[in-house]
Amino acid sequence: MTERSAVPPEGSDGTSPAGSRGRPISRKSLLRAAVAAGAVPLVAGGVALARDTGSDGSPLALTPACDDGDGPTHEQMEGPYFKPDSPLRTSLVTSGTPGTPLTVSGYVFGRACKPLAGVLLDFWQADANGAYDMAGFAFRGHQFTDRNGAFTLTTVVAGLYPGRTRHIHVKAQAPGQRVLTTQLYFPGEPRNNTDSLYDPALLMNVRAAGSGRQGTFDFVLDVAQTPDPTDPPTDPTDPPTDPPGTGWKAGTSYRAGDRVTYGGVTYRCLQAHSAIAGWEPPQVPALWERG
Repeated sequence: MTERSAVPPEGSDGTSPAGSRGRPISRKSLLRAAVAAGAVPLVAGGVALARDTGSDGSPLALTPACDDGDGPTHEQMEGPYFKPDSPLRTSLVTSGTPGTPLTVSGYVFGRACKPLAGVLLDFWQADANGAYDMAGFAFRGHQFTDRNGAFTLTTVVAGLYPGRTRHIHVKAQAPGQRVLTTQLYFPGEPRNNTDSLYDPALLMNVRAAGSGRQGTFDFVLDVAQTPDPTDPPTDPTDPPTDPPGTGWKAGTSYRAGDRVTYGGVTYRCLQAHSAIAGWEPPQVPALWERG
């Protein structure tokens, strides 16, 4: 992989919710809220996200690296279809691209479950028919995580080709760190059972979204970090600091775009849910962002 300066270009910040500090929302709780709000169902999945596993401050397991061993492989670990110098872009498709639309989003964390900004993510995959473009840069592109460690990729569900299950290739490199080469897999695929390179630790969570699909995956890189100190629990007897009628309240049904105050700070709702104790805005960046 040709090294690039792992510094995001000006204005490349994404629109994903802020990275977590303190206790991040669990995947199960978020899905429960989505179901309560009538959100789209899961296609398949059940794999925990990295943001779920680091809440106790213990080091996270690294995202496993694997190589594409099919066909006439190159000496490198990325397999026969990698090309350096891919375009800088977050979308690999146009309005006329055939295939099932797919959006993949998530975060990149270090060992202490803190988000990493400016991480280079280089994606490449087969088209809907299972073919790789070796003449140009179709279904190839790189991007950088935003200041919250978040990324979003717009593409289509990768097609099948002989010997492999569906997968998306990616190289991840934090600023000044080594390159991680790995692959993302789709849950519920019959060929997952026969592909010798398939690793269940690399399964995305995937859900139906209209005529397309939405996938989530969090990367954990071998980057040393100091865990944040555990925040002291909130005393329920503390007097409220928010203006009457504007504060966050458990039991309230919030819609995307609703604004509340909590602890004197304004937050905007990112997705509809019914609030419960423990989902206060500072604790659940998947549901609330400041501003």
